[in-house]
Parts: sequence; C-alpha cells; structure tokens
Amino acid sequence: MNSQPNLSHMAVFAAVARHSSFQKAASDAGMSTSAVSHAIRGLEERLGVVLFHRTTRSVSLTEAGQRFLERIQPALRDVSEAMEEMNHFRAAPAGTLRINAARTAAYLLIAPLMSRFLAAYPDINFEVADDDGFVDVIAGGFDAGVRIHEGIPEDMVGVSLGGPQRMAIVASPDYFAERDRPIHPNDLLQHQCIRIRFPSGRTYRWEFEKDNEALDIEVNGRLTLGDTRLIAGAAIDGLGIACVFEDLVTEPLRDGKLVRVLEDWCAPFHGFMLYYPRQRRMTSALRAFIDLASHRSNWSSTKSPNP
Repeated sequence: MNSQPNLSHMAVFAAVARHSSFQKAASDAGMSTSAVSHAIRGLEERLGVVLFHRTTRSVSLTEAGQRFLERIQPALRDVSEAMEEMNHFRAAPAGTLRINAARTAAYLLIAPLMSRFLAAYPDINFEVADDDGFVDVIAGGFDAGVRIHEGIPEDMVGVSLGGPQRMAIVASPDYFAERDRPIHPNDLLQHQCIRIRFPSGRTYRWEFEKDNEALDIEVNGRLTLGDTRLIAGAAIDGLGIACVFEDLVTEPLRDGKLVRVLEDWCAPFHGFMLYYPRQRRMTSALRAFIDLASHRSNWSSTKSPNP
C-alpha cells in the first residue's frame, strides 16, 4: 500500500458502489466521469486491490470492494453527520436534500413546492427521483422517501403528506356514448379498462368500498400502463375506463374531457407519507423542507404505520 486513501476518494468510491455507475456517481458528486475514474483508479493503486468489476455494460463490486465498502460506510456516515451538525451553527440550512418519491406524489405534492423551497434556501441543492418502485432509501443514499401510507417500512419515521386521497374512475364522454355506464364495480368486467402495472410486475386490482362492503376487481383491458399521467391521458383519448388519483383529473373533469363513475364506491384512504430513517439524525435541509411544506398543507408527524 503506497499511502493512506483520502476521504474524498472514499466518498467517490461509495457513490460508484451505490449507483453501480461511474456516470451516475459523477453526476451525484458534481464531477466529470473521467475525474471519478481517476479517483477510483488512484484508490485501487493505493490499496493494491481491484474494487470494481468493469464491463462496457455494468459496474459491480469485487469481493474486496464489498468488504472495503462495509468497513468505511460507518466512518463516512460519522463524517457526514459531523458536517451536518455544523449546519446548526449556520444562519441558514445548507447541503443537498435527496428525496425518492412515487411519481404521482412527485407531480402532485413535491413539484408545487420546488420553486419556493429553492428560493427560500439558496444554499440547498434539491434532488427528486421520481420512482414508483419500492426503494431502500438508505442504500440509495436518499434523505427521505415518499410513498403511499401502507408502503412505509417499519423502521421509518413518517410524516403525513397532503392528507387523505381518493381514486376516481373516469372515461371520456365518447367512450360512454355507446356503452352503459357502470353502476356497480362488477360492471367494469364488461368494459375496456386501462390496466395498471407496478414496477414489480404486479397488476393493480382496483379497490372499492361502500357501506362497509369492500371489493377488489381484476379488470379487463387491452391497454396496460405504468404511469398515472399516461393513464389519465389515455382515458381522455377514449381508450377505456381509468382508475387514477382524483387530484390528477380535476381539470379534465371540470372541462368535460372526462366523466366520473362509481364515485360513491371510491372511499378516501390514507395518502402519501414522507419517511426517513428513525436511527439517523434529520438533516437541516430535510427539516427545512418539512417546515416549508407544513405551511402549504396540513402535515402531521406520525410514527411509522407499523410501529
């Protein structure tokens, strides 16, 4: 071993390991890809081992790299927390806030806050990853995640975001021009519905509740999509009946581009929650975001839904 690795190179190494990509790690660190490659190459030379398997298509840790990552992660976390603690002595919060949010939450709840947040805190960099998959926010290097209430991991602290939500069953007036409108959820089985597929590969069974009767329906349809805004657009185009978040289709319903059915079967449910690791100190940037958002909507701090 020629000399001790420096802390910045170890942080770059951890970023490459987290993203399995030199390019994404470079973007994350605000560096060029060549600078990241140079840092990793220098680190490997100092350690005398190869840390990554590299091909033209993938980057993965070697056994030595995995062991090195496990050993340095606590130290990097301690340094990060020490630097974050210094923010409490600053006049204004600083640093980078990274949030992984479900696409609908990012569009409906986070996007309206971005301009105000960036204007209020000029020393904070804000990154939002819109992702409908279930992500390990700790492993992904995120400060927080936003998901439906029921999907919050048990070891997280949750903050209710945006209040209760409702789904809306909608289609275009043209679609219903020659078809009877459903008056019971089971009537959907006679219609072309726009099916929803999650990133896991599972299709969504449409859920209904009325007078203490709960139903879930595996609808039929030729079109299957994964993005709720695409689904709403397909419904406007007359391609079938859609099940979407109510707030996504407020304007099309008002403008007559969509017609709502089965509204009495669409009960409110717990909406989205912002969540963060219980064992990790909340950063000043995350606290600033929650404080700003609390002035826009009625957020309430809660424990994880499954304590």
